Amino acid sequence: MGSSEMNSQFNVISLSSGPHLAGPNAALSITMRSEIDAISGAVDWLMAMIQECNCVPGQERDVEIALREALANSVLHGNHQDAEKKIQISCRIQFGGEVSIIVKDEGKGFDPNKVLNPTAIVNIESEHGRGIYLMRALMDEVYFEQGGAEVHMRKGSSRGNRVRH
Repeated sequence: MGSSEMNSQFNVISLSSGPHLAGPNAALSITMRSEIDAISGAVDWLMAMIQECNCVPGQERDVEIALREALANSVLHGNHQDAEKKIQISCRIQFGGEVSIIVKDEGKGFDPNKVLNPTAIVNIESEHGRGIYLMRALMDEVYFEQGGAEVHMRKGSSRGNRVRH
């Protein structure tokens, strides 16, 4: 895939840098094809923005892993690698504060409560459930909307509070 074709996959909606009480914010939106190959390009682009904004200093790797897991789940389980189906990534960045990411696929969704705990001895060999477990371990807040077709993740700077859902 050429770089010009790669860039056409991404759509930056707005970048506002006016002074706000909590510092300037940026809102980014990316639409991605449901292909495993598209994940790295989208993650690299988004992580470059997050790094640039210095919103979660020293915790970018956690965000990157959680984002990769969310996108892999959307591609594999949500849209079943149907390249016609799209994945929408919305990201809000507060400079020096936090990052919030929403990943939405066109799948039927799932019940997050029915996903087995991959750390339980009986499930230790299972290939399923690790992505959600990792996302919850690495981010401050993770919850699902739209019947599971939309995952919301938030990571604050180290001063932020951890919220579990």
